[in-house]
Parts: sequence; structure tokens; C-alpha cells
Amino acid sequence: MQEDISAQPEQDELFEHHRIAIDKGQAIVRIDKFLTNRLENTSRSRIQNAADAGNILVNDKAVRSSYKIKPGDVISIVLSFPPSEVEVIPEDLPLDIVYEDDHVVVINKESGMVVHPAYGNYSGTLVNALAYHFKDLPLFSSGEMRPGLVHRIDKDTTGLLVVAKTELAMTRLAKDFFDRKIYRRYIALVWGDFEENEGTVIGNIGRNLKNRKVMDVFPDGDFGKHAVTHYKVLERFRYVSVVECRLETGRTHQIRVHMRSIKHPLFNDTEYGGSEILRGTRFTKYKQFVNNCFELCPRQALHARSIGFKHPATGKEMIFDAELPADIASCIEKWRNYSAAGGHPGEEQE
Repeated sequence: MQEDISAQPEQDELFEHHRIAIDKGQAIVRIDKFLTNRLENTSRSRIQNAADAGNILVNDKAVRSSYKIKPGDVISIVLSFPPSEVEVIPEDLPLDIVYEDDHVVVINKESGMVVHPAYGNYSGTLVNALAYHFKDLPLFSSGEMRPGLVHRIDKDTTGLLVVAKTELAMTRLAKDFFDRKIYRRYIALVWGDFEENEGTVIGNIGRNLKNRKVMDVFPDGDFGKHAVTHYKVLERFRYVSVVECRLETGRTHQIRVHMRSIKHPLFNDTEYGGSEILRGTRFTKYKQFVNNCFELCPRQALHARSIGFKHPATGKEMIFDAELPADIASCIEKWRNYSAAGGHPGEEQE
């Protein structure tokens, strides 16, 4: 079953940001009380926790929850994504835990696992697994939809996710994602060769106007949200290339739709045109070779290789790496050997 993104927020970073300019007639009142009344589905304790994490700014300076707002103040607040009313059923599912302490856990997600429940995927998700494995923790025992999540990756994308185990850790990580302080590096196999060795794709990303289950790139100012992807070519195999992508922003399907927009869709990406033979020859053996590669890696060839962040409790800089999964690694090796051999003799070039 395909992951239904139409019921999900239009970003992979699960936080919300509010900016509020205080009216001239506003009475002086504590900021936690004001924000609790102003923001929907936000408790006073959630606001106070955001202040403790340094996530509430007034006139660009962090304030405590006891701060008294004044006319003319400008408030900026970043919160972890609000909980959903949908109850999560804990499930005993296997998790590849790369690192864990009392505050965070880093997961190496396998292909085929949806990160959080949505229409059509209410079980078997990463959130269901987290709810079971950490059911004794306060953050995971409430039955909320997205316990500990501050970002996500697609169902068929593999790789690293950081998950908060406490409310404070979740709030601080959400702020770091908002401030673009989280380091994320992906490895992808894409169609085509590049003239340059590295580059940057800048283009607003939003839901396709005709099909809300996929995303699209729009000119600045029209639709969507600002998105930036930096890429570097690691290997070239004539018809496909291995690239490293570094995210500056975190929009839904960002790498997949950005690479498609520059005519380099991800290899075997069915939703963005990469599951057809887009480069190469009309030679029958070549077509069979590509189809064999599709069977070897039956999904988009995208892996969240590295993640780096400042520990929300200790402040220590941490970075983690996950090796390429077997399907992508085998597919790349197959292309590497094919390229080294010069392809099949007698190929007719397009």
C-alpha cells in the first residue's frame, strides 16, 4: 500500500512556528497564559516547556514563561508538532536502534515502514513500534499520534531518524530543525550524468495541484514552501549517478521532487518518473540489465545516510552514520561493474 501523504503535514520536519505581533491595546499579562489562550490545542505546560527550552522569543530574545507581554512586542515560538486525537496502538515490531540514552534514540529505519499512522496506515508504523518499546516513558504512554517525532522520512526510504524520549528533548530538537542546525546527508542513485560535480536546487515545494498524493516544484511566490537541496556527485556510471544530497530545509519528498525537477529523478521512483528507462540505449540486453536492477532495488534508491545534532540535554555535538542497505548497495555495485566493463558490445546509442 502506498503511503498517503494527503493526510500528512507538508514537511518532513514535524514542528510548528508561530509569530505574533501584540496589539497596542493588549493588557499586560504573563506570556504563558496569553499563548495558551491564543494557540489552539496547546496546554499551558506545553508553553512553559517551550520557554524552558528557549523556544519562545520576544523581540528576538528568549524569555521565561513568567514574562509579561507588552503592546508592541513580537513573539516567536517553535513547538513540536501537536498531538493528534487518534490513539496509537503499541505494537511489538523490530527496531534497528543505532544509539539510545535517557533523552534521545536514533533509529535506522528499514524500507517499507511508514513513520507515523495516517489514513490507510494505522498499524505497522514506526510510531506503533516506539509506543511499544518505550511504553513506560511519559511521552510514549499518552497514546498520542506522534510520540517523540520531530522529523520523518518516506515509507520506502531507509536510514536515520532521531526521536526524542522526553518533552523537553522534543521541543529543543524541534527548534534546532527550525533553525536549520540539524545535519542530514542522503545517498541517492539517480538517472543521468551531470555536467557539474555539485550544485544546489532551490524551488518551492507543495502538493501537486491535480494530484495531492504527490509533490511538485513551483516558482517562488506562487505555491508551496521554500526548499533548498545541495547535491554532490560521488560516482558516475554513464546513464546513472550516485549523489550525496544535503538538506537545508525539510519538505515532503524534497530530494525526490527536487531531483526530478532538474531531470535526474531517483532510480526506480515510481511516483516521480524514475521507474522507467530514462537514459541509455535501445539495446535489448541493456533493457534487461536495467530491469534486473529494478528488481534488485524495488523502491526509490534513497537512503538517509547521516544525521548530526546537538544533544538536547548535554549540548554535545553528535553524528551518526548508517551504511547503505543491501538493495541499494547491490544495485550500485551492479551499475559500477556495468560501467567499468563499458556496457554490452554493439550497443546502439540513443
